[in-house]
Amino acid sequence: MSPIDSPRLTVIGTGYLGATHAICMAVLGYDVLGVDVDEEKIAKLQSGETPIFEPGLPELLTKALESGRLRFTTSYTEAARFGDVHFICVGTPQQAGSDAADVSYVDAAVRSLAPHLDRRALVVGRSTVPVGTAERLTGVLRELAPAGSGVELAWNPEFLREGFAVDDTLHPDRLVFGVQSDWAEERLRAAFRPVLEYGAPVVRTDLATAELVKVAANSFLATKISYINAMAEVCEAVGADVKDLADALALDDRIGGRFLKPGLGFGGGCLPKDIRAFAHRAEEIGVGQATSFLREVDKINQRRRARTVDLVGELLGGRIAGARVAAWGAAFKPNSDDIRDAPALEVARTLHGLGADVRVYDPAALGNARRAFPELSYGDSALDVARGADVVVLLTEWTEFREVDPEALGAVVDHRRIVDGRHVLNAGRWRAADWEYRALGRP
Repeated sequence: MSPIDSPRLTVIGTGYLGATHAICMAVLGYDVLGVDVDEEKIAKLQSGETPIFEPGLPELLTKALESGRLRFTTSYTEAARFGDVHFICVGTPQQAGSDAADVSYVDAAVRSLAPHLDRRALVVGRSTVPVGTAERLTGVLRELAPAGSGVELAWNPEFLREGFAVDDTLHPDRLVFGVQSDWAEERLRAAFRPVLEYGAPVVRTDLATAELVKVAANSFLATKISYINAMAEVCEAVGADVKDLADALALDDRIGGRFLKPGLGFGGGCLPKDIRAFAHRAEEIGVGQATSFLREVDKINQRRRARTVDLVGELLGGRIAGARVAAWGAAFKPNSDDIRDAPALEVARTLHGLGADVRVYDPAALGNARRAFPELSYGDSALDVARGADVVVLLTEWTEFREVDPEALGAVVDHRRIVDGRHVLNAGRWRAADWEYRALGRP
């Protein structure tokens, strides 16, 4: 590719989103500079250590570093001198004491970079932000950048799924370009050329629409998950089976089966905080009624956690205190070490608070869980934490939990009782092995 076709890229922020984007773009052939204010994180990346657990990413980091196309820095001066297209990939967590998104990291990244931009360049936001943020940051760039109007802002929301982030970066199901000029679109197309050659469709739109796409998508998915979990509540009241109900609904091609899976509900660093921030922003701009249903979506999701604790209590005859509980899972989803707003750990902590002796195992997230919740006990394997257990609770649907043999597990527990919080076990098989099996929304 010529220099025009292959702009040099900077990626500001080297967490989950930024590290994945920087590494994958380098593997695709771009010269990439990763930027972060965290010197320790930069040093680890430069030495070949990824900051997150993500299948396939460590191998790609090694490949990118060895190619010489990827390196890292803490210098915004160097970033401005190096890059033609600057991707902003910092976090937007929920504000403390509020449902609003904290955009201070996005603001800091733009304000740190802008004073060094003395030539034409494109700044591209990828972070999930409240609608209206891009318009405001456009003014910040024009005010602070020496190149003035020669620096443009675009918005290109990310749609990465933890556990599948590499494939979602290299082969996305769509690219959204929120731009203010044909030049900005051309620069973005150049920055994603190999991805476009794979056939990824492009939606060109304005800044506000691009900002809305991510929160709208996450709100829809969260609503679908909470819908089937609301049906689980109804099923429990009348003795119906929510799994059979979901299977029947999924056969309607207007509805489909994806995300129509009952269970413990969603967590992580995206869906919970994004639906809250979206509802909060809608209220700020005077259209809160349009998103008021998201408050109920959130409540349904939270109730699933409490109901899972109830199921454990029912299996224990109401005697949680003193019972030994094996908690399978800590991450909010499999193939991840992310414990942000993890339903699994909330259930484990609640049981611990009620006096249970809870032992937790997770294939990837034990380190994060131990640091965040040292009051819990941890083990080295699924069978290890189940030794002597009065009840086993499957909280994260890792493959190794799904494949456990009921007889092998039965040989180490004190009582054959299991709560399938993710609807991934074959109830008939476990009951045939003399297990008391319970799951949300099932008789």
